[in-house]
Amino acid sequence: MKDFINDDFMLQGETARRLYHDHSESLPIIDYHCHLSPENIAADRRFEDLGQLWLEGDHYKWRAMRANGISENYITGRETTFREKFDMWAETVPFTMRNPLYAWTHLELKRVFGISKILNPSTADEIYRHCTALLQQPGYSARGLMKKFRVEVVCTTDDPVDSLEHHLALKKEGFEIKVLPTWRPDRAMAIEDPAKYKNYISTLSEVSGTDITSYRMLIEALRKRQQFFADAGCRLSDHGIEQFYADDYSAHEIDSIFVRVISGRTPDAGEISKFKSALLHELAVMDWEKGWTQQFHYGAIRNNNSRMLGILGPDTGYDSIGDFTVAKTLARFLDNLEREGKLAKTILYNLNPRDNDLIATMTGNFQDGSVAGKIQFGSGWWFLDQEAGMISQLNSLSLMGLLSRFVGMLTDSRSFVSYPRHEYFRRIVCNLIGDDIEHGKLPASEIDTIGKMVENISYYNAKNYFGF
Repeated sequence: MKDFINDDFMLQGETARRLYHDHSESLPIIDYHCHLSPENIAADRRFEDLGQLWLEGDHYKWRAMRANGISENYITGRETTFREKFDMWAETVPFTMRNPLYAWTHLELKRVFGISKILNPSTADEIYRHCTALLQQPGYSARGLMKKFRVEVVCTTDDPVDSLEHHLALKKEGFEIKVLPTWRPDRAMAIEDPAKYKNYISTLSEVSGTDITSYRMLIEALRKRQQFFADAGCRLSDHGIEQFYADDYSAHEIDSIFVRVISGRTPDAGEISKFKSALLHELAVMDWEKGWTQQFHYGAIRNNNSRMLGILGPDTGYDSIGDFTVAKTLARFLDNLEREGKLAKTILYNLNPRDNDLIATMTGNFQDGSVAGKIQFGSGWWFLDQEAGMISQLNSLSLMGLLSRFVGMLTDSRSFVSYPRHEYFRRIVCNLIGDDIEHGKLPASEIDTIGKMVENISYYNAKNYFGF
């Protein structure tokens, strides 16, 4: 019997196997959106054990463990060790079958540690000891793990007030993997809580050397910080938003809203929407001026469990897919930029799969011939970065756009061992296309052209699109 993770994992036909092994498997990785800690990279962090490596901040695993009836004390509790947490994860893994966590767990064990055994309570101790011993060896530090997967570029996620000290240190050192910041100005838009917003504006004022007393001065401060990011190598922005905003507004209205908010007044829904419409547009223009690519991750309802938010804080596994209405507002947002001639290269990531065809058709409205695939339908994100979600996204893009121009996969991860997700994606792409060839939907005579397309989706499209 073959190992679960074998050379032909997920490749169901000879053509799929040929496409993957000949055209995709050996290509480097450009991870253009992730949440890795630049501090951990700069310090070349070593992880104490497999439990810490896997469970320190992985809310995907935390959600599965909670669903399996594991006490929070063995998930995020400070009283338990990472070994104890690991044992609870090993107990949970057999119950994750058909969840992508099952495949990812065993891909990581195989690719990082050379382990083919299935993780369960009976194998947990052996696997823990073997992997923890390897983590003490050269080549298994944060940087070593990145090198193991032939990573060329990672783009982290960074607030405009961040110092970028670790990015700058890595650049000065000449670390061979490019670790670049990504401009994520979400908090500059978050006027819903005036007290928090005022504190943020105070910090932004300090780091930018700007006395932010008006909306105009806010934009000036953000421009200064954007230039600082650009000087550090930043080439992308990213926005984590519930929905798009494109209300009509006047400059006087926006300045009045800003002044009232930093004075402590809570804005109403209409004021929030107007302010976010103005600032989102201005930020998009700034991206165009810099020649950056802008990314929009939309559609999440975050921090649904208010009790656990109070205990653990945000980003701890209590988010879900939202059902926001987006088409008209997104079209108007992009059209406003297009009419001004200031629409930057754009990647749109939806979280609700019902929007797949919507996004696939929307991207076609704003392609302008200046760049191949200028407006991109981003890869399956968060709850959709699994087999069914990826295939659905790939099919919508194929049927209504150009799959051949797709910039491919990213990890969106905080983990240094999540790079097998690129392999998982590449195998899915090769199996999908290989199946089409074997069923006569694509010509077998064009296998060389199709092989080149697979190479482009796996690596070269991202390399050319972002110009790193």
